[in-house]
Amino acid sequence: MSVGMRPRWARAGGAGQQPSGGRDDGNAQIEFLGVALLLLVPLVYLVLVVGRVEAASFAVEGAARESARVAAAADTPEEGAQRAETVTRFALRDQGFDADPSSALRLSCSSTPCLVPGSTVTARVEVDVDLPFVPSFVRSVVPLEIPVTAERVAAVDEYRAAHR
Repeated sequence: MSVGMRPRWARAGGAGQQPSGGRDDGNAQIEFLGVALLLLVPLVYLVLVVGRVEAASFAVEGAARESARVAAAADTPEEGAQRAETVTRFALRDQGFDADPSSALRLSCSSTPCLVPGSTVTARVEVDVDLPFVPSFVRSVVPLEIPVTAERVAAVDEYRAAHR
C-alpha cells in the first residue's frame, strides 16, 4: 500500500484519531471563552464593589477624624458644627460621594455645655454605598446599599481658656 493509499485516519496522525478537518475544530476555544466570561464578569463586579466600599471607608475615616478635630478646636459649638460639616463635605466629595453632610455627620459632646476644657467631642460619619447595576425590583431580596461608618473622638484642649 502506498502513502497515497493509506486510510484517512492513518494520514491524520494515528489510529483512533479524527482527521484535523473534523467537526470539533474550535470548540475548545469557544468553551474557554464561555468559562472565562462566566468567571470574569463576577470578578469584575466584585472589584467594582470592593473599590467603592474602600473609597467610602477612606472618606468616612477622614471625615470623622477631621470633623472631631475641628469641632473640638472651635470657639463655639455652632462654629464647630459648621466647620465639621464643611470638612465632611470636602472629605466625602474627595472620594466621589455627594452625601449631605448634615445627614451623614453626627457630633456629640461629653459635657454640657459643649467644648469645656478637658472634655471630648465625638464625630460619627455614615455613608451608604449603592451597589452598581442592581435593579430596584430586587430590593426585597438583595440589599442595594452597604452602610460604611466611622467614629472618632477628639479632646478639647485643657488649656483652651489660657489660649484665648
